[in-house]
Amino acid sequence: MARWLGDIRTYFPSSVVQVMQRDAIDRLGLSALLLEPEMLEAVEADVHLVGTLLSLNKAMPETTKETARAVVRKVVEDLEARISTRTKATLTGALDRSARISRPRHRDIDWDRTIRANLKHYLPIPGKDGAGTVIPERLIGYGRASRAVKKDVILCIDQSGSMAASVVYASVFGAVLASMRTLDTRLVVFDTAVVDLTDQLDDPVDVLFGTQLGGGTDINRALAYCQSKITRPADTVVVLISDLYEGGIRDEMLKRVAAMKASGVQFVTLLALSDEGAPAYDRDHAAALGALGAPAFACTPDLFPDIMAAAIEKRPLPVPDKEAHS
Repeated sequence: MARWLGDIRTYFPSSVVQVMQRDAIDRLGLSALLLEPEMLEAVEADVHLVGTLLSLNKAMPETTKETARAVVRKVVEDLEARISTRTKATLTGALDRSARISRPRHRDIDWDRTIRANLKHYLPIPGKDGAGTVIPERLIGYGRASRAVKKDVILCIDQSGSMAASVVYASVFGAVLASMRTLDTRLVVFDTAVVDLTDQLDDPVDVLFGTQLGGGTDINRALAYCQSKITRPADTVVVLISDLYEGGIRDEMLKRVAAMKASGVQFVTLLALSDEGAPAYDRDHAAALGALGAPAFACTPDLFPDIMAAAIEKRPLPVPDKEAHS
């Protein structure tokens, strides 16, 4: 198998090799071969391979784990290089805008934005051809550092087997968010149990190997834990990443979401965080969350920074399409 992979990498581009490799592992049931270090060194590393390795983590011999971590680290570093700069720039802009004040002192007025925001109040000056004035009904001030409010972000990630790619992307995004001083980021993974991996956010590889893909799902228990960690609801964003196949208490789950929203929490539900297209998900639960004002939809990694920026600024989320959400 390792020799075959080496041969096809000579003749085909990386994207084609990844598809062929995934097909061989999934359809032919060859995932056990990944427990051999020689095999791992030959495969083309991608998000799907990382998901497979994480699902095999408990069965992986010590002789393979070092090679597996090296493969996972390569994928994680590639993802960080892809998403880090844009994520930080987008969220920094959102945090700056959310810190602006609407009743600034004279020296704190942002005159450029104030004028543009009040152009509809332009009045011509009688007798002076082409001249006029703007009546500023709304003043916009700079968000001064001393006034900027730090935001709390809680990523609550379903680690059932179908969510493998989402777990990988969410872990990398979690590490990027945790590196921003203006955000206080917590990362929680769950199946029927809840594990807080916040202390490992400085290394997303440690986060990923702290997950345990597969098993059941208890969203209500996970949200109960997240709810217990909220101390500043009006400055908190909770992101639930789950296909919503709940094995816990459905009504309690919905009551928790409603209570968080009523307290001022910005609640976001992502059915998937991946490039894999529309996921399978529980439509009844998605519809119930939509009725609470928390629409559930799939999100690509490229869209995630915009979703977070909208949540931070408390404006409508840029839902990608109407077929992927309730």
